[in-house]
Amino acid sequence: MQIPKPRGRLLPNRNLAEFTWLRVGGPADYIFQPADTEDLVNFLDSLPPPVPILPIGVGSNMIVRDGGIRAIVVRLGSGFNRIEFEGNLVHCGAAALDSHIARRAADKGLDLTFLRTIPGTIGGALKMNAGCYGSYFSDIFVSATGVGRDGKKLKLTNENLKFSYRKSDLIQEVVVTDVTLRCLGRETPENLHKRMEEQLVKRDETQPTKERTAGSTFRNPAGFSSTGMPTDTHELKAWKLIDDAGCRGQTLGGAQMSQKHPNFLINNGSASAHDLEALGELVRKKVYDNCGLTLEWEVLRVGEPNKE
Repeated sequence: MQIPKPRGRLLPNRNLAEFTWLRVGGPADYIFQPADTEDLVNFLDSLPPPVPILPIGVGSNMIVRDGGIRAIVVRLGSGFNRIEFEGNLVHCGAAALDSHIARRAADKGLDLTFLRTIPGTIGGALKMNAGCYGSYFSDIFVSATGVGRDGKKLKLTNENLKFSYRKSDLIQEVVVTDVTLRCLGRETPENLHKRMEEQLVKRDETQPTKERTAGSTFRNPAGFSSTGMPTDTHELKAWKLIDDAGCRGQTLGGAQMSQKHPNFLINNGSASAHDLEALGELVRKKVYDNCGLTLEWEVLRVGEPNKE
């Protein structure tokens, strides 16, 4: 089937392991890195309808299975990482990193500090309504622009995204290109940067930030993120249920549930995607057997298993 030639990069049969934080995953049919929005629109408009696409960010929250992906993976790059300010609003490209947006906003005295410790891009944060410390992406979201599989631009709003805990109704084949956010408030840049430094220290103390992980593996059955407040409860937090089921440090092949934070799945260096997913499923079973609750995956799992 004829694949159109874009102005950006089109990489055939490229392993996705190098594009994910867990460093696992087989090849995609193509990886497409558009030069700009016009390039993306023209490419999708010309792409034969039967060819599927899969947008990804920096791969911070996904397992790509060992058999790879039979699709064109769309990965936005430097043409989509602008960060601009207008009063209390931030206009940014979907490839802008959450941490960069938080720091740039703090420089202006604008509070988006909760984004500082969230890995990945703002487009990914939109898709999964990322959050921590009691704040969520939906709290700051104003609007976004995307490009559909047919090459047509779309306006995305709270009404059509229908945010809920760790999810949105964003259609898989819509590529988000631009996002507008409203800051939570104003403070001095010094206070905001100090708060973010404190958050980073706490994160590094409690999470395996030096390991190959994909962030939190499972959603909290409680239906909300940790708030960071002394009154926060942990009975229905995923890490506590995993710990209670005896799965802290559990291993399978090269995969391990972190000793430091049992809701973090780690690639110890030799794990396959199969090891990681199988360990996650083993943990889900043990938690269910222990307390009758079924953990839901927060990490996205995409692609096909190895056919061997």
